[in-house]
Amino acid sequence: MSATYKERFQALGDSDRRLLVAMSAVAFAALALGILGGFLTALGRGGLIDVVPDTGYRFLTVHGVGIFFYWLFIAQAALLLGFSAVEQGRGLARRRLAWAGFALMLAGFGFSMAGAHMGTPLLYDGAPDLAGDAPGALLVFNLGYLLLGLGLIVLPATAIATLLAPRWEGTQERLSAVGFALFTWAGFLMVTGFAALYTFMPGTLWALGLGPMPTNHGTNWHIVFHNMHYLPLMATVILWYVLVRALTGVKSVFGDRFSKIVFSMYLVFVPPTSLYHMFLEPDLPGVVRVTGSLLSLFVSVPTLTAFLIIVVSLEVYARSQGGRGLFGWMRVLPWRHPAMSSMAVAMLSMGFGIVFAFVLIQEQLAPLLSDTFFVPGYFHFFTLGTVSITLLAAFSVMLPAMGGRPLWRPEWLRWMPWLAFVGVVLFGMAGVAAGYLGVPRRVFVIDYMGHAPALWHTLMGAVMIGGTLMALALAVFGAGVAMSLLRARGAVSDPAGLAVAASWGERAPSPGMAAWVGPVSVAIIVGAMYVFTAVGFELMNALPVTAVGGGGHH
Repeated sequence: MSATYKERFQALGDSDRRLLVAMSAVAFAALALGILGGFLTALGRGGLIDVVPDTGYRFLTVHGVGIFFYWLFIAQAALLLGFSAVEQGRGLARRRLAWAGFALMLAGFGFSMAGAHMGTPLLYDGAPDLAGDAPGALLVFNLGYLLLGLGLIVLPATAIATLLAPRWEGTQERLSAVGFALFTWAGFLMVTGFAALYTFMPGTLWALGLGPMPTNHGTNWHIVFHNMHYLPLMATVILWYVLVRALTGVKSVFGDRFSKIVFSMYLVFVPPTSLYHMFLEPDLPGVVRVTGSLLSLFVSVPTLTAFLIIVVSLEVYARSQGGRGLFGWMRVLPWRHPAMSSMAVAMLSMGFGIVFAFVLIQEQLAPLLSDTFFVPGYFHFFTLGTVSITLLAAFSVMLPAMGGRPLWRPEWLRWMPWLAFVGVVLFGMAGVAAGYLGVPRRVFVIDYMGHAPALWHTLMGAVMIGGTLMALALAVFGAGVAMSLLRARGAVSDPAGLAVAASWGERAPSPGMAAWVGPVSVAIIVGAMYVFTAVGFELMNALPVTAVGGGGHH
């Protein structure tokens, strides 16, 4: 299609608009609850507010459930449907199926949030052994996840039907690179839905008195968590690929076929690497541990390769537009749009996240670090700095064009990703350092009757400040983008809120144009992986608190 993404979203029918607006609104509601829970958790960990353990764990449950399950996955579903609907400009096929899937996810959100406020806080993994005295609370909590899982099976079928309809009708020979990426994304969402059903059904049956207490919930959780951990990363790089086209018109200089191969890598590399989430299982054979570490080395391959494609393509095209110097070409990028700033922050955060994830997949380090604050320290580089910021960037393109209301205060919003990045770096680096020093991640009162090192409290104070900055930036960014859910009154000259430079791709770059930043960035990331791994091994025997064999990784 020759039309820009802005023009395609403007042309969507009212039925599709209503569905996408409803899904986006629920996603933002989940984000708001998750931000509130995370902010209160950070204040509690930093000692600014005094909370009893149950209250602190309830904050943490609301945070994890709201952000990790419902914000990330309802937002993904809304964006998947939106970009699938405009891929061929035909709108959604099987729209009733999409409404049914959304209704299931919305009901799941209600049940999960209700369950989070009942009985003993279950955290976001819903471990049945925490609900031994209150199976009813687990039943309500798990029903939410089961409904979410069903929704993740039903709703993506609409995207698949929409993408394949032209082929079934004989009007399209093959899927475009974006169409193929969206198709893969939809398939992975469905697989995650099945994994959620498999993980949470045994606990539900026990709560109903129809089955025994699950003894393998931890192992099943590792599998579903692995999918839910890396699927949003795949969605992120797909959205980068799409947003670059939307903002600049630039396509991959490597061609559509290579892009399809890269997106296919997620199907090859991600599922087998779930072994590293099981390193805390005490009876895991040594050969499996070694195999898991080796396989996990490949988990970042598709993400880094997609990053390389995008950065190299941008650099080549920008240099053809007059960009000079090692970094001077970046000046011609459309920085006035918050989505451009968001992608830059997301890529930087991804680099930090991959570096520290590499440390955690080491078979000898995982048992010592997985129950420490190292995990939330590194994990927020992905969940907030990379994925959430990218999802908001995609909404900042889709919603204004679809609703006709200019993006609220883009000159302010474009700085929010950078403020969030400052927060996530402070939170993440303090959290990683705390993990190296043995600070536990699921213990709110960490003074241990005055025996804990004073440095622990200092690091938790830094975590609190970083968490506050993240919450503030994400709240302002999310609220600003959510304003576009309201339709404009009357016509506006620029429904996207500001001009989007989508014309570069109309002119091919000069042959032989060099691009250095992408390859150099990957080399720096790989080098940093080894540096922080070496630091981890040096500190391994000096950790003041070791958490071996807890079976509670993530």
